[in-house]
Order: sequence, then structure tokens, then C-alpha cells
Amino acid sequence: MARTTDGDDTPVPSRLLAAATRLFAEQGYDRTSVQEIVEAAGVTKGALYHYFGSKEDLLHEVYARVLRVQQERLDAYADADEPVEVRLRAAAADVVVTTIDNLDDASIFFRSMHHLSPEKHKQVRAERRRYHERFRALIEEGRRAGVFSTATPADLVVDYHFGSVHHLSTWYRPNGPLTKREVADHLADLLMRALRP
Repeated sequence: MARTTDGDDTPVPSRLLAAATRLFAEQGYDRTSVQEIVEAAGVTKGALYHYFGSKEDLLHEVYARVLRVQQERLDAYADADEPVEVRLRAAAADVVVTTIDNLDDASIFFRSMHHLSPEKHKQVRAERRRYHERFRALIEEGRRAGVFSTATPADLVVDYHFGSVHHLSTWYRPNGPLTKREVADHLADLLMRALRP
């Protein structure tokens, strides 16, 4: 992977993403220029276009990298050799923690996703749907096993939990009264109580 030339061993794509994330968070996607991003990353415009092709590609990658991590972690929880209620609760808490760990990325994306082209928007929706479907599959597995209630439609249960996750950036503060783990535990427990038979 290409390196910058000023002594920083951080790969160029990582530098560009870090710079873009900071600038998008501070001043908004639409008010951030490509020139500002490359200057902050210490690279040329040619480097940006080599790795990302456009500012829109950077916006997409800001969110996609978080979703990839979350998908990998969800797949690991879902495939674990544990009772379904243990796997679901762990997955429900994990998505809260990983979202808080990447709060700027999530906030930028939900504020700016309307800037994506229809094609990129469709791609993101498909990636999110895959995640939500794997999560919902755990709920349905638990229902078939008789450990979760069938009173509320599974899609509504999923939307309830992820609605809470998607709003974390509007209120969560690292120096607030609850740690990220405490928030994760509370939200996961709310979900599990909603599924109790």
C-alpha cells in the first residue's frame, strides 16, 4: 500500500479517511472541499482519486468501514456455539459499543447520506439490510426455539433497537453519566425484555 512521503507510515487511504472524517464532522460534508481533505491528509489530489475516485466515495467509505466491522462481529456472534438468547444479547450490545466507538462516522453518514448518488445509496441500503436481516434471523431462531415472544413482528423489534442505535450520536457523550458499556447493556436489556415470552 502506498505511503505518504513526509515520514508518516500511515497508509494513504487511512490518512485520507481520517482527514475526511474529521473535516466532515467539524464543518459538514457539503462544506468540505477535496482540497481541504488532501491538505489535511498531507497528500495530493491524485492520491485521493487513485484510492477513492471522489469525495462521495470517501463519504461512502466512512460508513461502510464501520458497517463491515459490525457485520463481521455480528456474524461471529450469530455463528457462536451459545444459546440464541446469549448470542442475540451480545450482538445487540456490540452494535451499540461499535457505534459509540465510531460515533463521528455514524453521525456524518446519517447527516449526509442524502448526498450519495442513487447507486451508492442503494448499495448502502443493501449493506444495512444484510446486517439487519442477520440480526432478525437471530430473533426468528429464538422464536422457533420458544425462547422469544412472537407478539411483536420481528421487523418492528429490529427497527426498535436500531432506531435507538442510530440516535446515539444525538445524545451520547463520552464524559456523560453512562459509559458506552452501560449504555450497551441497558439497550440490550430493553431489547431482551421486549422479546420475553
